[in-house]
Amino acid sequence: MSQKEFRLSRRDFMKIAGVYGVTSTALAAAALTGVITAPRLAQAANSTYEKRHKKTPFVVLKYGWSDFDLVKCFECRVGYPDFVRDLEERTDGEIRFEVYMNNSINNQGNGVAKVQQGIIDMCGNSTQNAAKGGPYYNVLDIATMFPSRASGYYFFYHPKSEKLLREPIRRQHNVEFLFSDFEFRAIALGEKFRDKPAITNIDDLKGMKIRTAGSQLSVITLNLLGMSPVPLAWEETLDALRQGLVDGQETNASSIQFGKMYPVTTQLLEIGTSPACMHTCIGTKALEKLTGRLQDAFWESAYLTQVIIQLGNEAALLNTIGAMPNPPAGTTLGDNKIKFVTYDAATHQEIVKRVSPKEHPDEWKSWMERLSEWAGVPNVFDEISAIANEVPAGTLAENVEPRRWWRG
Repeated sequence: MSQKEFRLSRRDFMKIAGVYGVTSTALAAAALTGVITAPRLAQAANSTYEKRHKKTPFVVLKYGWSDFDLVKCFECRVGYPDFVRDLEERTDGEIRFEVYMNNSINNQGNGVAKVQQGIIDMCGNSTQNAAKGGPYYNVLDIATMFPSRASGYYFFYHPKSEKLLREPIRRQHNVEFLFSDFEFRAIALGEKFRDKPAITNIDDLKGMKIRTAGSQLSVITLNLLGMSPVPLAWEETLDALRQGLVDGQETNASSIQFGKMYPVTTQLLEIGTSPACMHTCIGTKALEKLTGRLQDAFWESAYLTQVIIQLGNEAALLNTIGAMPNPPAGTTLGDNKIKFVTYDAATHQEIVKRVSPKEHPDEWKSWMERLSEWAGVPNVFDEISAIANEVPAGTLAENVEPRRWWRG
């Protein structure tokens, strides 16, 4: 049996949440293991509610989870419930959360905007979508800046992530980048390729119509690989793949999982050029309301959550999703007969050569200049890439040493 097995309907969950609140019910479910039934969850939710409401909080933070409910959080380990539970316990209820799951108050595209407007205090969404409300987030979309997942986590922990990522986002967009997973966006092919051999020659990608979220930097990367980017809303992507309106989409393994795209995905091509990050941010005004002691607790919980994500998401990629060659039975890719395609060093270097800002400065020039100006450095790609490449080749992401980045 898996660690958690939910044997209750959404209606059961919402009925319990109607009594004890969504947040208390979600935290209760997060703490349970084994088979979770409605009576068992109700009992745990009652206990959790009483514990959480034993004192008046100093502040209540509204936290919107774009696209995610509790089950998806445990399938992909994005850290949302871990952060809530730890910070409430760490502050003995002085900080309390109201959680809004599964787009009930914000979605992927408007999460940062709603934080900026004060409608919610915090949101969890992809950095690519966050860029719609905070254009400096596009810095993470520059192709070939990170050689591995390990290098991405290393950068998030690095003290220089303050100057090169966090401070520009704070200054330009009035939100604070807290924690994130780190994967690479792949090319996920649809029904047209179900009975075809794995795409191992990158020239075979030329001319393919590939759905993208609309990121201008993604469009640059796909164009340089000879593909035809098709901006399409996430909600429309499943039908477009099913009907063959697009050949595939640019996305990562975890998104195939939580977005339930596996019935219409046939091949996952790990080209490994552009990051896919599901992050959490908080509005600067909400953070500034916290006293020094509570801010210290806040950052410690953010740090712990980043560690949980680093280890948990790496485990989920293998054990739940099956993101490996020849995915085994019992994983999402294995059970859905999805080919997981990786490329040897020579082919990967050719991919890098075709999309790198170093090799194609004219295509990347306007964005590189804009992002570098916002960061206050001559070339932000060079700065971040230098840090990312401090990680020895072959380092596993789970072996990156955590650091409290805000302490310098």
